[in-house]
Amino acid sequence: MPAPTPTPPASLRSAIDDKLLSSVAVPLAEATRTDLMKALSEIGRAALAERWVRTQEADRGSRARRVYYLSMEFLIGRTLSNALAALGLTGAAAEGVREHANALEEVVAQEPDAALGNGGLGRLAACFLDSMATLGLPSFGYGIRYEYGMFAQDIVRGAQVEYPDPWLADGTPWEFPRADVSFPVRFGGWVEHFGERAVWRPAAEVAAKAYDMVIPGHATERVSTLRLWKAVAPAHLDLAAFNTGDYGRAAQVKNEYENISWVLYPNDSTPAGRELRLRQEYFFVAASVQDILQRHVLEHGTLANLHEKVAMHLNDTHPAIAVAELMRVLCDEHAMPWAGAWEICRHTFSYTNHTLMPEALETWPVSLMQHVLPRHLEIIFRINAEFLEEAARLRPGDDGFLARLSLIDEGGERRVRMANLSIVGSHKVNGVSQLHSDLLVQTIFADFAALWPERFINLTNGVTPRRWLAQANPGLAALLDTRIGPQWRIRLDELGKLAPLAGDAAFRTAFMAVKEANKTRLAAYVKAQTGVRIDPAALFDVQVKRIHEYKRQLLNVLHVITRYQAIIANPAAEWVPRVTILAGKAASSYVAAKSIIRLIHDVGQVINNDPRVNGRLKLVFLPNYGVSVAELLMPGADLSEQISTAGTEASGTGNMKLALNGALTIGTDDGANIEIREQVGDDNIFIFGLRTPEVQALKRGGYHPMRHYEADPRLRSVLDAITGGQFSPDDPGRYRALVDSLLWGGDPYLLLADYAAYIDAQARVDALYQQPEAWARKAIANVAAMGIFSSDRTIAQYAREVWGLAPQR
Repeated sequence: MPAPTPTPPASLRSAIDDKLLSSVAVPLAEATRTDLMKALSEIGRAALAERWVRTQEADRGSRARRVYYLSMEFLIGRTLSNALAALGLTGAAAEGVREHANALEEVVAQEPDAALGNGGLGRLAACFLDSMATLGLPSFGYGIRYEYGMFAQDIVRGAQVEYPDPWLADGTPWEFPRADVSFPVRFGGWVEHFGERAVWRPAAEVAAKAYDMVIPGHATERVSTLRLWKAVAPAHLDLAAFNTGDYGRAAQVKNEYENISWVLYPNDSTPAGRELRLRQEYFFVAASVQDILQRHVLEHGTLANLHEKVAMHLNDTHPAIAVAELMRVLCDEHAMPWAGAWEICRHTFSYTNHTLMPEALETWPVSLMQHVLPRHLEIIFRINAEFLEEAARLRPGDDGFLARLSLIDEGGERRVRMANLSIVGSHKVNGVSQLHSDLLVQTIFADFAALWPERFINLTNGVTPRRWLAQANPGLAALLDTRIGPQWRIRLDELGKLAPLAGDAAFRTAFMAVKEANKTRLAAYVKAQTGVRIDPAALFDVQVKRIHEYKRQLLNVLHVITRYQAIIANPAAEWVPRVTILAGKAASSYVAAKSIIRLIHDVGQVINNDPRVNGRLKLVFLPNYGVSVAELLMPGADLSEQISTAGTEASGTGNMKLALNGALTIGTDDGANIEIREQVGDDNIFIFGLRTPEVQALKRGGYHPMRHYEADPRLRSVLDAITGGQFSPDDPGRYRALVDSLLWGGDPYLLLADYAAYIDAQARVDALYQQPEAWARKAIANVAAMGIFSSDRTIAQYAREVWGLAPQR
């Protein structure tokens, strides 16, 4: 399919006016920014619909092999700006809304972010769909149409407060309801056996209704499909109960089943919450498998060649139950012999792991799975028995080996290990950075790697440059276009042409002028959201990601307090002005993470209002972090904080987005930081702290965090200030548990062990920032080295090495 031809501005102005009158139904002179957003969206929707139809016709006509990407999250952000860029309408749209006295960025900002994800997992999935479309891969993403997202975050008196995120309250023009695509999803009940045949007698049923969102490719007219499932109760209302005045019972059935698609990651601290999560995972998997098989049978007339035409990819363990579900459908509903079904299953699935922490690998109590999915538990038991029999032939008599491999954890409460199921049921398993992939086969999956070394590969993550540079940073995109041309949008390695320009004084000036404009824009947003005024001339030090102890936002706070105390002790020194900006959500039941958010707020309140600091240090926490907030933060950052304990971060993609926008990285040798360092060079990154082998050795030899506290007066002063109530005078003991976890709780993520090295690295940052020309050279060198971190490169590797598809670019 050819690349799009830009639409003349006059044609689009006329189309906008027509949509304002015919679809939005407002007089042209009274059109608001929201009205203009709706009108532009209707235009984009119509164009994407045509592309979707042509793409599906082409794939059906060629009986194409397709990839189906199963993920609990797709954090796509706003759609309008991306659609306009893909359609070649950005320039004409800007002209069209200018006729109505509006700027395009103000119109685009009226669209709410789609609340379909939370963090890196969901944003990665969104980048991947963008790249699948751009590379021309026949593809679908499958997920859940969450009505309220995970939650909208507010900060009230320093504490995180969660509210529903009703992004669909006013509807969205970007989804296409598929009224004729609906599948039953069943739960509970029991299983009857008739010889070799099993019959599941479920106790409950909910309908999964399809809603499509079109993900456009760039420099092509091909698109990908994001198909989302909404749970609909079989009976909307108990009318008899309603007519007797029992309104609560009248709606009970509807709410009981439709809550499956209400909220992403419901609080799992209760039995009901855990059951709802399992129901969610099975709900979208069961609907997706039915949809995939129906499409396949319509095109091919048989399921015998399913693995030749279908690649199903498991994005982490949330969709792992798909392995058992495909076996159930093939064996129970299509009477396929078990051995043949298993051969098809193993060649159909592939699995991406996203965590190295054993406690983060998803497991389900056997009793819960028996209650919710009794037939699937039987299937898992059979898969496990046959698998362990195979493994025992490799190491006869090694019970420990078999126990570690087993799909069932027999220690304590029996639990189903979903990562093990994913590995056994897949033909390829990948990590998402070279370090992560190496550690997978050396640590948590070492026994599986001993069985199937060829099954494990590395595919380092990437990000789409269309969203994270062209759209998020239009000033830098325009500068790049003038110096190296526009092809970097689809061939990011073109950025390598920037490397010589680091020595060009005029280019450095233009580059830093763009950075200053982005910082000014970010400063205005910070003021609007928090009331804190920050100086764009200061160094903007940014850490934005999910709040978790291993990501070590607390270490960042320890540095801020260290800096604050040093400024108070020596106010006459030439301090580099710095603004530390953090953002991210803590899981609603994660007490320590929510305490860290409150500490950030309390420390900021003290520092930001201390006249002795005189504006040389500010600390702010931006609420409700999401894609659109990230699009402001990434271009405005000077310093990118990537400070997880070495060996804990699988990859990270925020590190890539920030470096792509000219931020220098301060980080540990962890995840993709290592590959960023290899690309940009040791002189253009600030690496500190223990490496992974040193972390492992320290933990094996016995780690004593109190020794660091006793030996370093700076660290002791910081922790004493926190526990002494300097930042929480109304409740001096508020952060005692946080500090105790460091001093007496073993400091599991080694904050105190890395503290001194981190403070020293921050001093190197200060020294470089005082040399603007040198800083600019290094910032440009970072952008120039980011070509390898395109999601197009990642998806091309998946296509060739995992899915058996040929990228068209």
